[in-house]
Amino acid sequence: MSNPPTEFYSEERWQNWIGRIKDEDIDPEDEDSARLLLNLQDDTAIAIAKIVAAYDDGELDQEEALEEINDVREIVLGEVDIEDEEKLILVDGVQTSLVCVFFAAEEYIAGGPAEDGSVGDYLGAAADAEAEEDLDAALGYAAQAGTLIIDGEELDMSVAEDLEYGLVTEWINGLDSLQSAMSDPEVVEEDDE
Repeated sequence: MSNPPTEFYSEERWQNWIGRIKDEDIDPEDEDSARLLLNLQDDTAIAIAKIVAAYDDGELDQEEALEEINDVREIVLGEVDIEDEEKLILVDGVQTSLVCVFFAAEEYIAGGPAEDGSVGDYLGAAADAEAEEDLDAALGYAAQAGTLIIDGEELDMSVAEDLEYGLVTEWINGLDSLQSAMSDPEVVEEDDE
């Protein structure tokens, strides 16, 4: 049974968020601005959570699920048409956070949850790999942590407090959105003020 490609996420949906970011005064220190960026991130994570759930429920086979994730990735990680440099940097931060969410979902669908270690173990290994500038390994470890989160393990956000700010902390941010989405995959209302 074939699903329409926009069932989980659409270009139009992403552009609606980008339009809101373009139209609003964005100040990352301001709670409403921060919430708008977080909602943008959470909304994508929810789409990914729904794809994984559809796969787990047998509504999608492995190939279909991976294609759906790839469709969302192409929409969300594409170039963003925003002229304001500061807003572009903020959206780029959201995109960076979500990279790990896509990889984690793909890993989970392709091979199931990681078997050796906990979420914290994998994120520690990711931070070590980042410190050694091995970003591919860092992303691999962070994605393994993500497979465990998809499988129901808890992400303790205090793990990020001890890390130097960098890609791994951005990815942990994305995994936090994924965890929220897995536990409550309700759509973030775009009009939620």
